[in-house]
Amino acid sequence: MANLDQSIHVLLIEDDPAVLPMYRRRLERDGYTVQTAADGEEGLASAARLSPDIVFLDLRLPRMDGFEVLRRLRGQAETAAIPVVILSNYPEEENMAIARNLGALEFLVKARITPGDLSEGIDEWLKE
Repeated sequence: MANLDQSIHVLLIEDDPAVLPMYRRRLERDGYTVQTAADGEEGLASAARLSPDIVFLDLRLPRMDGFEVLRRLRGQAETAAIPVVILSNYPEEENMAIARNLGALEFLVKARITPGDLSEGIDEWLKE
């Protein structure tokens, strides 16, 4: 969990101003380098520019939804292999199936996880 050399770079694509700083603070406190994006287009551009080790991606985003971001990430050689974990408050089976089919590693429901859960899961997700 604690990664004191800050060699793991996390991109958090989230538009909720209440959720974003909460996740960011915990991840940074645990030693991760965190970049954020508040909409899908910014998130896609940031992923291509930063080449993060892992992306946490909300589904309901302005300017481009999370499914389209994931679809485009998988369609570009420079971002195709970046692990993506979906963070959503919409755990419908259809959403989970689409996310899996597009190559998401995990589908997490925001109401059922804590920022600590995200931080603790990074090492496992990066092994997959």
